[in-house]
Amino acid sequence: MSIVVKGKMAADEILVWAEAQEGQWELHDGVVVAMSPERIVHLQTKGEAFLSLKSAIARANAPCQALPDGAAVRISSKTVFEPDVLVYCGPRLQPDAIEVPNPAIVVEVLSPSTAAQDHGANLTGYFSIPSVAHYLILDPERRVLIHQKRGQGDVIETRILSDGILRLDPLGLEAPVVEMLAVE
Repeated sequence: MSIVVKGKMAADEILVWAEAQEGQWELHDGVVVAMSPERIVHLQTKGEAFLSLKSAIARANAPCQALPDGAAVRISSKTVFEPDVLVYCGPRLQPDAIEVPNPAIVVEVLSPSTAAQDHGANLTGYFSIPSVAHYLILDPERRVLIHQKRGQGDVIETRILSDGILRLDPLGLEAPVVEMLAVE
């Protein structure tokens, strides 16, 4: 990740500005951040996670949609993230929407340059959104999935999985952990 010197922006401003730019952009506490090019393993893991969640939604016949990266999630008036994969439930969004207002599941794939952000600001940011029930951090190098789940009150429950079935309740979705990780 590299910070772009562009002056401070608000969430509404970056959503309009970024749509006219090349590449992917996030807003971190008002600072515009360009997302770095991704390694193949990162891209493969994102793809596998998207397909796995899409299949889990179909198996459960859940009223949800899985989206690959590129959709914006507003954390606050000064912060907008673009998770690697997300799931939202309820009515379909308008085809020209660029923001998902109520994600239920957000997924980030670890890379050397984003690990601290994914475990820190992204974790607290995503769980500041009441609709987020699950935050998945995929580590393709260690081949583990870190499942953060909203618990009772302010509790965030954490499980670290390398095999077995990932159960995403509430939502009633199940997916084999190995499906979520990139092929070796």
